[in-house]
Amino acid sequence: MAETVLMKGNEALAEAAVLAGCRHYFGYPITPQTEIGAYLSKRMAQVGGVFLQAESEIGAIHMVYGASAAGKRVMTSSSSPGISLKSEGLSYLAGSDLPALVVNVQRAGPGLGGIQPSQADYMQATRGGGHGDFRNIVLAPASVQEMASLTQRGFDLADQYRMTVMILSDGTIGQMMEPVVLETPTPMPVEKPWALTGTQGKREKNIITSLYLSPAELEEKNLSRFARYKLVQERETDFEAYCMEDAEICLVAYGISARVSKNAVAAARAKGIRAGLIRPITLWPFPTEALRQAAGTVKRFLSVEMSMGQMMTDIELAIRCTRPVTLISRVGGVIPSPEEVLAAIERAADEEAI
Repeated sequence: MAETVLMKGNEALAEAAVLAGCRHYFGYPITPQTEIGAYLSKRMAQVGGVFLQAESEIGAIHMVYGASAAGKRVMTSSSSPGISLKSEGLSYLAGSDLPALVVNVQRAGPGLGGIQPSQADYMQATRGGGHGDFRNIVLAPASVQEMASLTQRGFDLADQYRMTVMILSDGTIGQMMEPVVLETPTPMPVEKPWALTGTQGKREKNIITSLYLSPAELEEKNLSRFARYKLVQERETDFEAYCMEDAEICLVAYGISARVSKNAVAAARAKGIRAGLIRPITLWPFPTEALRQAAGTVKRFLSVEMSMGQMMTDIELAIRCTRPVTLISRVGGVIPSPEEVLAAIERAADEEAI
C-alpha cells in the first residue's frame, strides 16, 4: 500500500530503508546527514531492528561488515569527512564481496570544509573510495522521491551483485522537503549461501575474508570480481534524457545541479536555443554510451557540477574528446543558479554561431 507524505530527503531515505527490509543501522552523527540516524534511532526500535551509534565512523563501517557477513540487510550513512574515515572498511567489504548500502550526503570540503552542499566527493565515490581494485555502484538522487526509490533499489542491487551500493546525495537534497510516495517493495529473493549463519551440522563452515596470501588466488578473485562489475555496467547503467531529441548543446549534471540545469534548459528553449540534459542516475556505472551517442549529434557539452570538474573528466572520456566540454561549476557549498547556467548556455550558443 502506497502512502504520500511530506518528508525531508534524509528521513525519506531512512523510512525507505526500513520498508526495504533493512533492520540494522550503524552510524555516527555528522551534518548534513544526522537526520538519517536520528530517524532510525526511533524507527528501528519499532520494527524490531538494531540501531547503534558507533564510537566512530571507523567502528560503524566495520559493524556493517559484520552484519552483512551474517546475511543481513544493513546500512550506514555519513557525510564527506566521515566517508573518508570509512574508506578502509569499504575496501574490506569489496574484498569480501559483501553487500551493503552506504549513504553519503555530501558537504563542502576538503578537510572539515563547511556544512553546505557539495558534489566534490564524485571521484572518491566513483573510483571505489578505498585501497585496491574495486568499484561501488553509485546512485545519485535528484529529488526526495529518488532518495526513497533509489535506496530501495540500492538494497536489491547490493544483494544481487554482492557489492556495496553508495547513495551519493548532497546537503540540499538531504535537507529539502517534498511530497514522496512511500511503498513497501516486493522483496527480491536472493539466496545467501555464503553467509555466516551457523552450520547446524548440515554444511561445511563458511569463511568470509579479504586476505589471500597466494598471488594467483588473489588475482583470480580480482578478475572474477571485475567480470561481475562488467555485468553491472551492461545491465544497470541508468540516466534521464531531457529535451535531447534535437539538442545542439548537451548539459550533463546530477543531483541538485541537474534540477538547476533542467530549469536552465527550459529557459534556453524558450529563447530558441536547442539545449538538452543528460542526467546520470548511476554515476558508476557512468552512462558512457548515452553520451557517446549524443556526441554524434550535439556540438558541445556543458558539465554542470558543484566540484572543480571531477565529472567533466568522465564526460571527456566517454566522448573521447570528440566535442568540446565546458565546465560550469560552483564550489565551497555554493549552488549554481539557473541564471548562471542559462548564461553559460547562451555563451556556448554564441560560440557555435561564430
